[in-house]
Amino acid sequence: GLKRQARQATRYRGLSGEIRKAEAAAFYLRWLAAGTAVKEAEAVLAAAATLLEEQATNQARSARDHAVAAAALPALRDRAAAAGATVQRLAIEGQQLEGEERRARERIADLRGRIAQSEADIARERQIAAEHRQMMERLAEEEGSLRAADEGTEAREAEALGAVRAAEAALGEAERKVGEATTETAALRARRDTLAAAARNAATRAELSRNELAGVERELGASGARASEDAARLTTAREGVAEAETSLAAIEETAHSAEAYTLKTAEAEKVAREARLLAERKLGDVDAERRAVARLLQRDTTGAAPIIDKVTVDPAYERAFAAALGEDLDAPLETNSPVHWREIAALPDDAALPAGVEALANHVRAPRELARLLVQVGVVSAEDGGRLQGALRPGQMLVTRSGDLWRWDGFVASGDAPTAAAERLANRNRLAALDADAETLRAKAAEAKAAFETEASRAASARLAEQESRRFARDARAKLDIARSALAELERNLSRVSTRAAALAEAKARLEKAVAESEAAANEAREELTALPDLQAGETALATLRADVAEIRARVMEARMAHDGIRRETAARRARLGAIAEERGNWLARADKAEAQVVALGERRGEAETELAALAERPAAIALERQKLLSAISAAEAARSEAQEALLAGEAAEAEAGKAARAGLEQLSSAREERVRAEERRLAAEERRNEIVARIGEAMDREPHTLAEIAELKPGAPLPDLGAVEGKLERLRDERERLGGVNLQADTEAQEVTQRRDTLVAERDDLIAAIQRLRQAILSLNQEGRERLLAAFSVVDGHFRRLFTHLFGGGSAELQLTESDDPLQAGLEIVAKPPGKKPQTMTLLSGGEQALTAMSLIFAVFLTNPAPICVLDEVDAPLDDANVERFCNLLDEMARSTDTRFVVITHHPVTMSRMTRLFGVTMVERGVSQLVSVDLATAERFRETA
Repeated sequence: GLKRQARQATRYRGLSGEIRKAEAAAFYLRWLAAGTAVKEAEAVLAAAATLLEEQATNQARSARDHAVAAAALPALRDRAAAAGATVQRLAIEGQQLEGEERRARERIADLRGRIAQSEADIARERQIAAEHRQMMERLAEEEGSLRAADEGTEAREAEALGAVRAAEAALGEAERKVGEATTETAALRARRDTLAAAARNAATRAELSRNELAGVERELGASGARASEDAARLTTAREGVAEAETSLAAIEETAHSAEAYTLKTAEAEKVAREARLLAERKLGDVDAERRAVARLLQRDTTGAAPIIDKVTVDPAYERAFAAALGEDLDAPLETNSPVHWREIAALPDDAALPAGVEALANHVRAPRELARLLVQVGVVSAEDGGRLQGALRPGQMLVTRSGDLWRWDGFVASGDAPTAAAERLANRNRLAALDADAETLRAKAAEAKAAFETEASRAASARLAEQESRRFARDARAKLDIARSALAELERNLSRVSTRAAALAEAKARLEKAVAESEAAANEAREELTALPDLQAGETALATLRADVAEIRARVMEARMAHDGIRRETAARRARLGAIAEERGNWLARADKAEAQVVALGERRGEAETELAALAERPAAIALERQKLLSAISAAEAARSEAQEALLAGEAAEAEAGKAARAGLEQLSSAREERVRAEERRLAAEERRNEIVARIGEAMDREPHTLAEIAELKPGAPLPDLGAVEGKLERLRDERERLGGVNLQADTEAQEVTQRRDTLVAERDDLIAAIQRLRQAILSLNQEGRERLLAAFSVVDGHFRRLFTHLFGGGSAELQLTESDDPLQAGLEIVAKPPGKKPQTMTLLSGGEQALTAMSLIFAVFLTNPAPICVLDEVDAPLDDANVERFCNLLDEMARSTDTRFVVITHHPVTMSRMTRLFGVTMVERGVSQLVSVDLATAERFRETA
């Protein structure tokens, strides 16, 4: 790689020379072209200035001619405008005469139409007035006939009203009799139905009571026999519970002792494990440091070993030794090496070190080849070094332990930074110390491991013994729970039998009384039913009365219809008479209005005839005025045409002069623009030339005329093409770019890369060692975690089994680790078997069973690690009364067996009755809450004392 980079550097320098030659040629050609362009631009500028002067003279002449023509135009325009205004005024007057004539003719036609319409309207109004008079005569005839028919109407209406009232009185009396008869009949029928139903119901109740009484007597006899049997079994069950409690107390005492011993051995095991881990960690740290130091001390073994590998220096003197010998420590002892050490015996006249200075040889064990040198090196303090340097003899030097150096020839070196040799010597000393520490720590680690294995074996034996004792305790507790459950069941059965017997006796007395009362009620209803009158005769009389009421009601309807007919006819005649009077007034008003309209129409016709006579002569007068106006318009148009022709001639002359002036102005502007462009071209050419000169100075640091020599252009020879030169320059630059960067420090960089690689390898080894230690620690932690988890799982499972059996009054349950053989990765499954059911997972249980199972697990965990206070919020909500009793029994047992105070939030009356103290919130006043507490235990003691 380094050779390739050297070749690239040579090629890079050659290309750079070619590029400089091509750049000189390109700059020189650009400079010559820029000078030529400046000369051409100056010639063009001179021609543009001459043309600008000529165009300025021509433009002034044409502007003067255009001004003269424009001055004559205003008078011509005024004359043409006056003639046009006269023609326009006369045309407007003609239009006004035509409009006036048209309006006069239209008004005459309108007046003639209005006169004809007025005559037709007068005839129509006269006919309407005649028709209104005829209608008034017909209304007078109808009014007379209606008044004649209205005579005697009041007498006929009074006679019809009397007949209606007589019929209504007879109907009321008949309906009263029917109502009285209906009420009596309905009451008799209802009484008969009530008595019959009462007799039937009383007989039915008596029969039911007798049947129920027989069943109660049979059950009462069987209850006495069961009570005797339950009392005998109860005595036996109490004896079994007492025996089980005694056995459980002894076994639990043994279990507590085993648990205490297990805790003691576990603590000892923990202490031994920590001691072992600490010893192994220290040993691992020392081993890792030894390996790191050893890697730092490794060298290339292919060549001769340097003399530094055969030297041993006392601690704290490494820098002094390295400062004295420096790079000479890398030289070997082999004489066949180009650079090496060889032994030279001391001469009698060798100078001694200054008085009081200790030789470095006293702190270094080195080959004989270094003996003569080491005795000439003294170890001093930093304050004495500069003071004693003048007393040194040839070949002598002074050093400090921190690496400062004073040589006999005046050379002085500071020891601020440690040298590689000093670091190597310090590392060798450190490696020896680490070897000794590693042996000591390895022995301690072996002792700690042996002690840990002993304690672990003892702890395992203790755990097995504890598990065995707990298994015995669980079995004894299960037997006790079974005995207690059986005893509680017998007590409940005996209590139920006693309660049932008392209830049966009370029911027997109640049923006997009910039978007697039902039979007496049935007999009394039958006797009263027999004493009631006959119902058929009453119903026959009621039917006769109802027929009479129907006949009378028909007569009342006929009388009412006759009376209503007379009243309607009278009302219709009188309403028509009123309407005739109103209509006659309306027709009279209409006739008067028609006559008034005839008069108004006659007046309107007279006015139209007068106006028509006045307008008859106006069209002829307007025609005469129009003839005069036409003559005046012809004369005005002739004058306007003459003025317009003169204006057109003047405008044509002004336009021609303006065109010539604009052309001159445009030519002048073009000349000015051309001069400006020529000036800009000259300035741009000069700026381009100056820019090229500046670029030559920046890039080549030469004057432009000297570039021909650099570009190797011979005087008088044809100049090369600028495009070819620039193309060649671009190719050379591209070729140099393709070479990339040339590294002239390849050897130095290779050494640095090697050092970095060695450092990374050492760090990688340290990381691997640390990873191994970390994995070992993780394995140890996982092992301890598995052991603790299994121990805790076993304890919780035991409590869970016992509590489940206690809550359900039988059955069994267990906790299982699933999905993995590793306890740390396994899941948890609850398998429960309530009494009378198959084993199944918790999700398949009913709501109440799930609640009891969850309580068993919660309390099992709680027993494993109890707390001083436990809050239970509505845990009895999904339970029925029987399961609430079981829950309260379990709570009592937990309170007795632990020091925990239980706070239960509940609304269940059974749970509240089993608590020691109750707390509640009440609202004595609206918006004011008050905390109320009841101490049930104290109240119970008061009740027992009383």
